[in-house]
Amino acid sequence: MILCCGSAHFFQANFMKLEMPSFQEARILVVGDVMLDRYWHGSASRISPEAPVPVVRVANQEDRPGGAGNVALNISALGSAARLVGIVGDDEPGEELASRLNAAGVLCDFFKCGDKPTITKLRVISQHQQLIRADFEQSFAAEDSIGLLDKAKNHVDGARAMVLSDYAKGALQDVESLISLGREHKIPVIVDPKGTNFDKYRGATLITPNFDEFEAVVGRCDNEADLVDKGTALVERLELEAILVTRGEQGMTLIRPGSLELHLPAKAQEVFDVTGAGDTVISVLAASLAAGIALADATALANLAAGLVVGKLGTAAISGPELRRAVLLEQDSGRGVMTSEQLAITVQDARAHGEKIVFTNGCFDIIHAGHVGYLNEAKKLGDKLVVAINDDHSVRRLKGVGRPINPVERRMAVLAGLEAVDWVVSFKENTPEALLESLRPEVLVKGGDYGIDQVVGGDFVRSYGGDVKVLEFLDNCSTSDIVDKITRAQD
Repeated sequence: MILCCGSAHFFQANFMKLEMPSFQEARILVVGDVMLDRYWHGSASRISPEAPVPVVRVANQEDRPGGAGNVALNISALGSAARLVGIVGDDEPGEELASRLNAAGVLCDFFKCGDKPTITKLRVISQHQQLIRADFEQSFAAEDSIGLLDKAKNHVDGARAMVLSDYAKGALQDVESLISLGREHKIPVIVDPKGTNFDKYRGATLITPNFDEFEAVVGRCDNEADLVDKGTALVERLELEAILVTRGEQGMTLIRPGSLELHLPAKAQEVFDVTGAGDTVISVLAASLAAGIALADATALANLAAGLVVGKLGTAAISGPELRRAVLLEQDSGRGVMTSEQLAITVQDARAHGEKIVFTNGCFDIIHAGHVGYLNEAKKLGDKLVVAINDDHSVRRLKGVGRPINPVERRMAVLAGLEAVDWVVSFKENTPEALLESLRPEVLVKGGDYGIDQVVGGDFVRSYGGDVKVLEFLDNCSTSDIVDKITRAQD
């Protein structure tokens, strides 16, 4: 169903300026249905003689945490501390699930149910296509979940948010008590709901149904105004602070009493697999709120992360560096002029993606052909080129009265416009040694007639295994020569 966007209350959020939260300061308690997502990968080159189905020659097996486990894994991948409470069987899949989560930094406290298996979903994959899914599960009974609340109480102190991940497998049969526990500790309670009985989620901070789940509860929504009206009524009836309706290729809509609805368009460039996208949304929401980010901004970050995860196969976690890079690109700040603090974060992200950093510095007062050729050659030595320039006071100390010809803002703007240059930063000292110590580039480059031993910071870069290079300016140009020529022409 395509919803009309003609409502007077429709609100587009493209203008929002996203910022990366301090996820490392957030601790989140996750309670819910845990499961193991198991993948068998292989080739399928023939049809079975027994039935019209492909024969898959299984080459390898891959196990990933699913359900509430995937939520906790996503939270940990963002850099936040995740505590996970759930129910598993006393079996190999349960041990594998705990092992993989613990290895990813998630603290697991599972109740083991001896007479039921760990919920396992087996997917057979060939040539990146899912051919079949087989589920191994039995719903847990009420007595199986009795100990879950006590385990949650053991971990709620110090948590800044609670996620309740409901897959209707039986772990959250006393969800009302868990919501009350979160409220008692004055932390946001975010629920990924299931089924048509949303009354049990009364008092939660936020619920995140998809559009089909939402319509199953409130009835058909024929247009945007209808969705907002019914969403607002549901928020008020359940005493929520907000509801976030995820809408697939139509993005997501945040509805809050007393505020305009917030609609964010889908960010996915290519949808490869929607498995686990809802887990990613609630993970980023919870981690962002726990880090002190406002709900609207947290929703925008969650929407951005969802666009990343649907481009991956199967349940997948979005890392902090991945999300930070997406935020930078979203703001069109993946390159250009930066402060030293912004640059340090950006370089860290680039290095996390395996990119080699090249660093050069100078006054760059009048950009000439020699500079352009030199910077093009410098860029070839790595993946990202940082150009650090002396600020105006520093240039004046080095070059004398009358310099610089161009103020630092103009010099930085020109450099940022060059194709070879990724990032431009200024420094106030005579030399860039403080920047070098902060960034620790893989390659330090200097242009002109310097000897290799004359390059400032060269010894430091070599001390940690970096390279130091000297490149000649092309066309035998220099800014000083150009200034002298202009001066003589005026005389």
